[in-house]
Amino acid sequence: MDSGDIEEAGSNGEEEFRSGPRLGGSKYRPVVAHDRAVVEMSSMDPGSSSSPSLKNIKVVAPGEVGANAREGTRPEDGVNGHQKESKLELFGFDSLVNILGLKSMTGEQIAAPSSPRDGEDISITQGHPKPPALKMGTMMGVFVPCLQNILGIIYYIRFTWIVGMAGIGQGLVLVLLCGLCTFLTTISLSAIATNGAMKGGGPYYLIGRALGPEVGISIGLCFFLGNAVAGALYVLGAVETFLKAFPAAGIFRETITKVNGTAVSESIQSPNSHDLQIYGIVVTILLCFIVFGGVKMINRVAPAFLVPVLLSIFCIFIGIFLAKTDDPDTGITGLRLKSFKDNWGSAYQMTNNAGIPDPTGGTYWSFNELVGLFFPAVTGIMAGSNRSASLKDTQRSIPVGTLAATLTTTSLYVISVLFFGAVATRDKLLTDRLLTATIAWPFPAIVHVGIILSTLGAALQSLTGAPRLLAAIANDDILPILNYFKVADTSEPHIATLFTALICIGCVVIGNLDLITPTVTMFYLLCYSGVNLSCFLLDLLDAPSWRPRWKYHHWSLSFVGASLCIVIMFLISWSFTVVAIALASLIYKYVGLKGKAGDWGDGFKSAYFQLALRSLRSLGANQVHPKNWYPIPLVFCRPWGQLPENVPCHPKLADFANCMKKKGRGMSIFVSILDGDYYECAEEAKEACKQLATYIEYKRCEGVAEIVVAPNMTEGFRGIIQTMGLGNLKPNIVVMRYPEIWRRENLTEIPSTFVGIINDCITANKAVVIIKGLDEWPNEYQRQYGTIDLYWIVRDGGLMLLLSQLLLTKESFESCKIQLFCIAEEDSDAEALKADVKKFLYDLRMQAEVIVVTMRSWDIRSEGNSKEDSLEAFDAAQRRISDYLGEIKRQGSNPLLANGKPMVVNEQQVEKFLYTMLKLNSTILSYSRMAAVVLVSLPPPPLNHPAYFYMEYMDLLVENVPRMLIVRGYHRDVVTLFT
Repeated sequence: MDSGDIEEAGSNGEEEFRSGPRLGGSKYRPVVAHDRAVVEMSSMDPGSSSSPSLKNIKVVAPGEVGANAREGTRPEDGVNGHQKESKLELFGFDSLVNILGLKSMTGEQIAAPSSPRDGEDISITQGHPKPPALKMGTMMGVFVPCLQNILGIIYYIRFTWIVGMAGIGQGLVLVLLCGLCTFLTTISLSAIATNGAMKGGGPYYLIGRALGPEVGISIGLCFFLGNAVAGALYVLGAVETFLKAFPAAGIFRETITKVNGTAVSESIQSPNSHDLQIYGIVVTILLCFIVFGGVKMINRVAPAFLVPVLLSIFCIFIGIFLAKTDDPDTGITGLRLKSFKDNWGSAYQMTNNAGIPDPTGGTYWSFNELVGLFFPAVTGIMAGSNRSASLKDTQRSIPVGTLAATLTTTSLYVISVLFFGAVATRDKLLTDRLLTATIAWPFPAIVHVGIILSTLGAALQSLTGAPRLLAAIANDDILPILNYFKVADTSEPHIATLFTALICIGCVVIGNLDLITPTVTMFYLLCYSGVNLSCFLLDLLDAPSWRPRWKYHHWSLSFVGASLCIVIMFLISWSFTVVAIALASLIYKYVGLKGKAGDWGDGFKSAYFQLALRSLRSLGANQVHPKNWYPIPLVFCRPWGQLPENVPCHPKLADFANCMKKKGRGMSIFVSILDGDYYECAEEAKEACKQLATYIEYKRCEGVAEIVVAPNMTEGFRGIIQTMGLGNLKPNIVVMRYPEIWRRENLTEIPSTFVGIINDCITANKAVVIIKGLDEWPNEYQRQYGTIDLYWIVRDGGLMLLLSQLLLTKESFESCKIQLFCIAEEDSDAEALKADVKKFLYDLRMQAEVIVVTMRSWDIRSEGNSKEDSLEAFDAAQRRISDYLGEIKRQGSNPLLANGKPMVVNEQQVEKFLYTMLKLNSTILSYSRMAAVVLVSLPPPPLNHPAYFYMEYMDLLVENVPRMLIVRGYHRDVVTLFT
């Protein structure tokens, strides 16, 4: 292309792009209005190779095309008007740097596709570069959010009560059990998160890409609900602490509970539930305003919440070391070995709704219930991964930050169990809900502030992570109902934040902290088990793409982590577990029904692949036993006849393929041959294959689609019949329609192609089923009545019998009965043949009426009762064959057949074949005119006979029969007499 051509192309940019530059004989899709960039390609020089190559790809914004044209800039020049010559021009592609967009010369990066759904157009171009979003490191992006989420309300206002109820011994077991669960989950999370680039969505993204979109969305939505409900848990904890520290702030009267089960005589005051609701709603709204401010606002506020928390914990331990007997309050013993021994054992008992020991209370606490109450204190390990889209380096920050937060908090809990159990009496531990504030140094108010800020910080992290999780699920565009929550990559999920706030407010209205915690626990445990199962599956399959940077993992650890999560769920409450699993199952089913198709390369697909390979190897290459024989039809989609362009396959072929399967089990292979050169038609073949696969799915037929490009149909079919399939999963039956149009359309090439296909099937030892009257074949809703008539002429391994039984399993043919016509010569014993066939059918567990039809010798003159229409067809066929032979004689040469052999015509043999087909057709019309479908044996094409003659024979056979299956088996049995 010279410079003048370039300038002309630049000045007429839009017209050239609309016409679509060609690559390999196929066109790119036209440029439309919403395209964000234009791909310019240099065309081939004249006289080059017939296979064009892609020489240069340039990424430009739409506005730059006209600018380049006005300035006369060559498209090969870069954005800055200068670009070095590609050293990889020999390969026909631009450098990998520009193709992948890792560090293009324009300084732009190529964004990953927002959704991995099938069929989505993924552009390799971008418009003007966007300002980079604020990214966070390990400390502020992962460690601080995880620490804020983990150190929440449970530690401050429930942990001392749990130590008093479970005792120090079982308290340590409780902490280590829950800590082990989160630690193993963190190991699995680290392995998956370091196995490649990670987008927004945190655990949803990881689980979805490992277990598939259905599992990912079902667990992801449950985890979103868990985060939203956890926000309400933290808000209620902050409000309860505030009202206990400042009773005068209550609007309604406090609830006074008399303690009956302890030695402490004073009454316990609890905040009114209406105060909790009102203050909780106000606090939730204020936190939402902070969240609406975006990541920058949250990063400024988060340290203000965390520093007082760490200070309050420091003051609590200072107070423990300074505590003395009854100082600072009654029941405080200081660090005493006696208190440690007294509190070592458990003291499970009845309590009232406020958790105060009461023999007449309605709640009995055991170890299982305490697991459900304490487990939210170790959750929060996903807070950092929830912000994965806002991290600078997810593969480093998530493992380091999450593990550091998990080990830090677990160590804190273990130490706290020992110190809390040794510093106060059991009665004090069970009755003082704010013992941490009572014992803190120098005064309780500093702990009250720390508790409030810690819970508000945890609530802030929940209200920050939950909307981003919901937006990530919506952005994958799997569930249309979630489209309202979609956001751009750099935008804040305001609608999702508002929806999360409404859920949080609804849970705040409930106002019962102890009722909310088991619900949160179930959702978190469900998510943790999903993460562990994802790592277990990926580690066990060990696909080539599984190369995590985090090396300290093993599938056994993930399996133990997943099992531990499930065990803890049932330990807490089997009813809540069933509800959580049922909810996830309903979402899974809904995604399967309403969701858009997606292929994320998940682990299940890898497992199916490996299972298929192992099964294929186990089948071996030996013949399958007749008991395990399944029909694998190779359906020839468009051999003859014209269909609309948008219909890649005759619709009744898919219906018939379904009739060859028992209860839908089996596989069909739909093939079509595209005439032409492979290099020119490759893209067209891919598009046709995709269209055919979509049509097969629309017809609800289990099968695969294949498009083969070949110079002609004969060569294409021979390639298919030799190479299609693997091992014992090769197709064993070729299904095609009968070419009824061959004479009507005067298509002279059809006879030779048709005969060639049949001969190729015989040579390849494939069974053949030819459908005559395909347009009249019933679908699944058209019920048929009458009989299914079988004209069994030759031994076919029982294929015809098996096909009739398969037809009976379909609703359209279940009302029919089978009639078996055995064709015998006149000198055979008809009654003995009938008895043998009946016994054979009985042993095969098949029910059919047996009728023996005797055909006389091959003398047309001996037949005087033939019907007029059949004789007319016979005479017409004779005339056409005579005309064909006369034309050959006039040519004065002996033509060759398709296989290169000379054509030898024995007129007496031709007459014999014509008469045989006439007699068989007359028999069919006599006995089976009202049959739902007729099955008859397929005669092989006679050797050295022209294909034209064979078509005349077949036309006589199918004359006036509306619906017929012409069947030829192969050299093996497909049914067996033995169990």
